[in-house]
Amino acid sequence: MARLPWYRILYVQVMIGMLLGVAVGWMWPGLGRDLKPLGDGFVSLVKMGIAPIIFCTVVHGIASMGDLRRLGRVGGKTLLYFEVVSTLALILGLVVVNLLKPGVGFETGGHVDGARVAGYVSQAQEQGTVKFLLNIIPHSFVDAFAKGDLLQVLLLAGLSAFALAGMGEKGRVLLSGIERLTEFFFGIIAIVVKVAPVGAFGAMAFTVGSYGIGSLSRLALLMGGFYLTAAVFVFGVLGAIARVAGFSVVRFVLYLREELLLVLGTSSSETALPGMMRKLQALGCKPGTVGLVIPTGYSFNLDGTNIYMAMAAVFLAQATGTPLDLRGQVALLLVAMLSSKGASGVTGAGFIALAATLQAVGTIPVESMALLVGIDRFMSECRALTNLVGNGVATVVISRWEGEVSPAQLRAAMKPALPVRPLVEEQAVEQVGR
Repeated sequence: MARLPWYRILYVQVMIGMLLGVAVGWMWPGLGRDLKPLGDGFVSLVKMGIAPIIFCTVVHGIASMGDLRRLGRVGGKTLLYFEVVSTLALILGLVVVNLLKPGVGFETGGHVDGARVAGYVSQAQEQGTVKFLLNIIPHSFVDAFAKGDLLQVLLLAGLSAFALAGMGEKGRVLLSGIERLTEFFFGIIAIVVKVAPVGAFGAMAFTVGSYGIGSLSRLALLMGGFYLTAAVFVFGVLGAIARVAGFSVVRFVLYLREELLLVLGTSSSETALPGMMRKLQALGCKPGTVGLVIPTGYSFNLDGTNIYMAMAAVFLAQATGTPLDLRGQVALLLVAMLSSKGASGVTGAGFIALAATLQAVGTIPVESMALLVGIDRFMSECRALTNLVGNGVATVVISRWEGEVSPAQLRAAMKPALPVRPLVEEQAVEQVGR
């Protein structure tokens, strides 16, 4: 396997792009804001391939399982794991924000600008359990792919997989075709990923140009506390879970370094989804498990979002002088467990979920969310990174429970090594060479 020179390694290129973006946004803010289409364009390029990749991966994985009892077992374990770990994330967020008390003594000037969050509040009002469940059903088969709604695509993939499994031998040809189609879409992503450094450059230039480096110092205690809590969750809580499952979360994070840098540069965890699914399969996780856990986790296992919601809600209560005792915080936790799922798949999901939570609790003024608008971009990056690692760890743990991969295999696959040709690029080259 040929080693690449350092300047051709994807994560190095992305890092350089981010640093250049920060420099441009700082020195020429106007130009930085004008570069926003570069970041948006790259995210759109990746998103256009996500729905078909999810569909093909889930259909092939489930239809290939054969044993539907195993599918039910994996699904049950996945939902149980998600609920337990998501609750731990919420509790950790509440504990830290109560210890740091970042909102105590915060000067609001007696009022906040509610107009800045009106759009988020209106979207939160539209969210609800019934509407959320009905929205999972697409208007047509094509509509789910046109909108790129992952839950709708997941529903169609499940129905298609069961139908294909019921066809028996007649479905073998179609199943083989879907496998080839999966390789085709991953080949497209392999081409798109080459412009990731340009996308990261544009996204970071816009962020710094719009909010300024000085915005990083505003509400520094809340933001620093959130980043610290996310690190404690990843290396503490997820680290302990990973250790029990037989692998190191530190090595796992290093293994996903390219995907994490993509998320950091674009503030979108979806940009890393195709590469992450490939890498999890390379670890030994079966395609069916990866195809089931990862898409579901993008809606039901938002660990970073849960931490953010718990900390942000209590911060706003402290900043506005709103009394919030233990009973109120427990109620907040229970509401957040539901609202974090209800706003999934919506642009600005973290902010919308927070608005829905504050509305449901009813004691903290929703308009106070305007205090967080200026730093939400920087908070969203940490939310996305934590969500990504959380879903990756969940997939490996479920695979371990199912006996798909051993600790020795995981350690060997994650063993630190000199950078080589990226996995997605390798597979694309192999397909061309055949």
